[in-house]
Amino acid sequence: MFLTCYNQKSFVLMADGMPVSINLDIETGLQVIFFLSILGAFLAVVTGIQSIRAGSKLMFFRKRQQMMMVGWRNVVLAVVLAGVAFSLNRFAEPAIYRVFPPSPTITLTPTITLTPTVTLTPTITLTPTITLTPLFSPTPLLPANYEQKFTSQITPGADSLFSSLQFSRKIEGNLPVEPLLDFVNPVDHLYGTFSYDKMVDGAQWTALWIRGGEVVCEETKPWDGGTGGYGFTDCLLPSAKWLPGDYEVQVFLGPQFISGGKFTVSGNAATSTRTPIPTRTPAPTITRIPTKTLVPIISPTPRLTDTRQPTLTSQVTVTLPGGLVPDVFIITVTGTPPSGYIP
Repeated sequence: MFLTCYNQKSFVLMADGMPVSINLDIETGLQVIFFLSILGAFLAVVTGIQSIRAGSKLMFFRKRQQMMMVGWRNVVLAVVLAGVAFSLNRFAEPAIYRVFPPSPTITLTPTITLTPTVTLTPTITLTPTITLTPLFSPTPLLPANYEQKFTSQITPGADSLFSSLQFSRKIEGNLPVEPLLDFVNPVDHLYGTFSYDKMVDGAQWTALWIRGGEVVCEETKPWDGGTGGYGFTDCLLPSAKWLPGDYEVQVFLGPQFISGGKFTVSGNAATSTRTPIPTRTPAPTITRIPTKTLVPIISPTPRLTDTRQPTLTSQVTVTLPGGLVPDVFIITVTGTPPSGYIP
């Protein structure tokens, strides 16, 4: 239900001498006067232009002046009517409401009427007798051999939250740079980023990168990223091992699956080429030119020559008793032989 404000004034018209009362609100009356002013201005312009054109063709001066004067009067009248129409549309209604304040009236708002619809008659629903059991669980399970690698004894929080993974070739501040779902070879290092909240430091978490049911990258360790923020798991492989196909990353908190994501690698993987091992090139050796071997010459061993010269001592006069002359005289030689030489 809405309230619409308007005033009504009675206009009396005479039809065959009988008064007729017409009730018009202020807004409607002003709109009628506005359109009539516009219509009058248009007709005045048309008739004025026609009078000016017709007067310019007359030969008599006075007739021509009268006809053109009528035409210009009509043009001026059209301008006045246009000004009146503008003033009525812009200023008349607020000015009238100052003199005659609007009185609120109740306006009924139409309500929605409900249309009767056809009620379907219930039919017999067949109950299946055989229930198909899915062969694979929709929730990934952590292999038992990874549970044996757990080193943490802290129980993960039951209200811990992980977002879905986004994959990219590089990250900045644990946030992905140009995340993609399809990577074209060559590929060597990929990141899976996520946001987390209500985590417990020390709880064991595991990330598995899987292609065709085979784990190509893995990590399992105690959580050390705090209670909330942004984290990542990454996989670094040689380019030759990024085979084309569908890949899936599964994140587990303890033994329970908590988040994951999928991406595709297309294009042929780069083939690995064996890098030759450099061998040591022997340095050139210097070949000595044979020199002339000197043949030793046997030098004769000098022999020591006895340079001793006998020296004669003073003549010894031996006087024997009785005046005898001795038959033999002994001469003694004195001298210094060379060192270490005995003749």
